[in-house]
Amino acid sequence: MTVNKEKLVLVGNGMAGVNAVEHLLKLAPDKYDITIFGTEPHPNYNRILLSYVLSGDSKVEDIVIHPYEWYKSNNITLYTSQTVTNIDTEAQTVTSDMGVTVPYDKLILATGSNPFIIPMPGADKEGVMAYRTIRDCEIMMESAKKYKKAIVIGGGLLGLEAARGFLNLGMKVDVVHIVDTIMERQLDRTASKMLQAALEEQGINFLLAKQSEEIIGDKRVKGLKFKDGTVAEADLIVMAVGIRPNVQLAKSSGIECNPGILVNDYLQTNVPNVYAVGECAMHRGVAYGLVAPLYEQGAVLAKHLAGVETGPYEGSIVYTKLKVSGVDVFSGGKFMDAEGTKAIRIHDEFTGVYKKVVIQDNKIIGAVLFGDTADGTRLMQMIREETDISGMAKTSILTDNSSGGAASGVADMKDDAIICGCNGVTKGTICSAIKEQGLTTVDEVKNCTTASRSCGGCKPLVSDLLAFTLGASYDKNAAKESICGCTTLSRDEVVDGIREKGLTHVREVMHVLGWTNEEGCSKCRPALNYYLGMIAPETYKDDSTSRFVNERMHANIQKDGTYSVVPRIYGGVTNPSELKRIAEVAEKFNVPTVKFTGGQRLDLLGVKKEDLTAMWEALDMPSGYAYGKALRTVKTCVGDTFCRFGTGDAMGVGIELEKRFERLNTPAKVKLAVSGCPRNCAESGIKDLGVVSVDGGWELYAGGNGGVKVRVGDLLVTVKTEADIIEYSEAYLQYYRETGKYGERTSEWVHRLGIEHIREVVKDDEKRQALCARMETALSVLTDPWKQAIESNKIRRDLYEVVELK
Repeated sequence: MTVNKEKLVLVGNGMAGVNAVEHLLKLAPDKYDITIFGTEPHPNYNRILLSYVLSGDSKVEDIVIHPYEWYKSNNITLYTSQTVTNIDTEAQTVTSDMGVTVPYDKLILATGSNPFIIPMPGADKEGVMAYRTIRDCEIMMESAKKYKKAIVIGGGLLGLEAARGFLNLGMKVDVVHIVDTIMERQLDRTASKMLQAALEEQGINFLLAKQSEEIIGDKRVKGLKFKDGTVAEADLIVMAVGIRPNVQLAKSSGIECNPGILVNDYLQTNVPNVYAVGECAMHRGVAYGLVAPLYEQGAVLAKHLAGVETGPYEGSIVYTKLKVSGVDVFSGGKFMDAEGTKAIRIHDEFTGVYKKVVIQDNKIIGAVLFGDTADGTRLMQMIREETDISGMAKTSILTDNSSGGAASGVADMKDDAIICGCNGVTKGTICSAIKEQGLTTVDEVKNCTTASRSCGGCKPLVSDLLAFTLGASYDKNAAKESICGCTTLSRDEVVDGIREKGLTHVREVMHVLGWTNEEGCSKCRPALNYYLGMIAPETYKDDSTSRFVNERMHANIQKDGTYSVVPRIYGGVTNPSELKRIAEVAEKFNVPTVKFTGGQRLDLLGVKKEDLTAMWEALDMPSGYAYGKALRTVKTCVGDTFCRFGTGDAMGVGIELEKRFERLNTPAKVKLAVSGCPRNCAESGIKDLGVVSVDGGWELYAGGNGGVKVRVGDLLVTVKTEADIIEYSEAYLQYYRETGKYGERTSEWVHRLGIEHIREVVKDDEKRQALCARMETALSVLTDPWKQAIESNKIRRDLYEVVELK
């Protein structure tokens, strides 16, 4: 018997609309034939994580929430790169700009919002843009290859993310904001100034209380003029000053808007069978721009469309819990001081922690947390429930003193408490999934409910919910994440399996350890290749087919299909002869762009694949491994060789470190730096391993990172001699190689293992000597890949020669 399904059309392939559809499919999987239109040429992706793409820490595919296979498996018809331009509300059809017409019984408008472009003179010049989509990220990354100075107009979250991205791309950046505090909608003045100071340390320059008047330049932007007469130079200007609901389609179709699409408590518009959800919707006079409220809307809409009994959507208490360039911040409710309110504050300037709750009539109405946001979910629950605090010790409100441990903290939460703000997943959803699906790990909860799938900040709470739900049967220490979807095995289980069973190649590991996908995937194959080489460096033959294309080619592939060549320049120190040779090779092979990198090297960009080996031979220099999970660079200052403040030979130590560890395979890329004095000009504090000369010796700092997840390194050890530096560096890096997860930077590894544990290992004489011995073995078998390719006809033929089809 054939059941005639109703036709549901979703206009907008973004987070809010597709989340509502996903919820609907769980409630009524057979009720609708579903069609989705999306203007962008991508499946549904997490816009929150665009900054990771901009910084280079993630690829586009890494931030996809629903891949194309999801649409196919749910029988959803997806039209990408098509914009719906007409709704016939009488005939109940929609038509796209490509001429596709689809009938509907129910229509959801999730058209999102458009970035606001300030209508000032010069706003139409080349180099002026918004930051909203994957394409915007691509343009910004392309621009960073040509230009050096950017201005971001807007000191909100989006603007700060854009500015941090420009820093990571090697550009100088000014953030212009019309008021004198940044993120003023999410933070009070104290937290705002603390955030500003943290970002200034990272390299962002702020121009606050500045009103933009005109963008200057001829065809392309040259700078920004302010109303006070001052000018800031810029090659690129990004406007991140706010969003406006995208209502053009709705207005032209007779759907009431003011200014967003007006909806009732069930997300219905004034036109029958037409709904709106997300940033385009205006509910009770409010248009929400944060994810959690949009998902709360979507849950009500999904239940309504599924015919399931549901209460109305009555609005959301807005809160934000996020990382801004590596700094944890949280705010919720009415957190600004006002008449009739009192505040409780904790401000620890030593650790950079600030906490504040605002109280009115013995109830918490708002909170701000900076540096430590662990109490955010608990405080939001108290705000939502209007908890009477009259009987509580006021200072205890800012500290969770529950004696029953973490599990008792989540036990007090109601089922509708949001655990994962990025994906709108509640406590009730997670607990039900744990019970009904037999989930036992954070990774399984993530795959089943999407909780922690985005930023990962809620993983501790998910783990607490597992402990609360499973009780004594839950072993938190045994909670694991599988290395990919092809296996349930964790990193440690895979490594132990390789060692115990004497496995020797990638396919053997997958077969013996029971991979569900016998071919593996792009996530596990490179990891297995690394683990096998790490365990048996003298006998394992590297499987180049299991490496990412950049590592397989030993050159970074660029967007246009060309490659970049970065020769090794030890410690950033070169000489006229070497520079002349690089210049002559660049001329010989018509290299279009030569750029200094952030690691004090030269990058030859735009090289054709067929020219790579000949260029390497002409350079006669070792590979700089700019493409690999290996030692990238050792940045140095001039040290006591030239600097009047220098107390140590930074260049000499840097060169020795780089020559020692070049070509070393590591779980993720590794960057080192050596500073000749505590002024730290080589930025040693934010490197995977940083060395700083101090009076009477050297300090070694571990686990720093200057990327999106900024982390200042922890003091690992203080040593006396340059020989000690090499020895402790060997032990530290080898321990990272042996215990790090593939793809895990040292910043994450140090946080996971704890600096105290790592310090104990490398300071133990016996363990240190054993690690150094294994490092010696690993280094002894390494050869330069460029030289290998030059000397091997087979490698050149298989990888670099272009075969012409006749």
